[in-house]
Amino acid sequence: MLAILQESITVPFSGVDKTNRMKLSTAFDFFQDAANNHAEDLGVGRDEFERAGHIWVLSRMSVFMERRPEWNEELVMRTWPRGTAKLFAIRDYELADKEGKSVVRGRSGWIIVESKTRRPLRPEALVENMPRNEGRDALPDGAGAVPALREVSSGDGSASQAVRAAERRAAYSDIDMNGHVNNARYIEWIEDALDPGRLYGAEHLRLDINYTSEVLPGETIELWTSGSQPLIVEGRKAGTDQVAFRAGITAAFSA
Repeated sequence: MLAILQESITVPFSGVDKTNRMKLSTAFDFFQDAANNHAEDLGVGRDEFERAGHIWVLSRMSVFMERRPEWNEELVMRTWPRGTAKLFAIRDYELADKEGKSVVRGRSGWIIVESKTRRPLRPEALVENMPRNEGRDALPDGAGAVPALREVSSGDGSASQAVRAAERRAAYSDIDMNGHVNNARYIEWIEDALDPGRLYGAEHLRLDINYTSEVLPGETIELWTSGSQPLIVEGRKAGTDQVAFRAGITAAFSA
């Protein structure tokens, strides 16, 4: 049993944008694969949980790209469990460069639910044998609650005007083995709804996302944004006020 999973990875051609730098969605892909691999090693993977009548559900995720790695860059991936907080089992992530400097960091909050009832369970007893890695924090302020779009204010203190930025229909390539839209696909949807010029120009990127309702094949999601800083993106099921996910995005640009 490894307290910290470590793997060597290389940034693929498909993982960068036209500036030759890693996309946010690529980091989410890396992190979800690493989490699955480590859960299997720790004896709390998908198959083990299914036999016990439990399911892992990703509820919250935060990723901060302090530097955006380039195509073909060699990195060291690390992930480790970080104990529990209320209903959440916390997991941290890190991508480090060849000098050992952390360049991308993340934190996720997972909930455990019963397969049949979808009732959330207290995680302590189910993960009590997992290492807690006390004191090792990749992104201490990550995996928090993202404010609702209606709660966001513009710079002058007035309510921010919501803008309908895009629409996506959950199609074949979006659906994972759980039968719903994969968590990393939402990040691609969000990236596509934003101004590409701002993404190309960003030196640092951070995205915090709360997953609130699963999206099934054929469902249509409308992406609404706050239109100003702080930038909030809500994915709402078409024709309703039901929020499938809510994300907050911040970016820093070179001088």
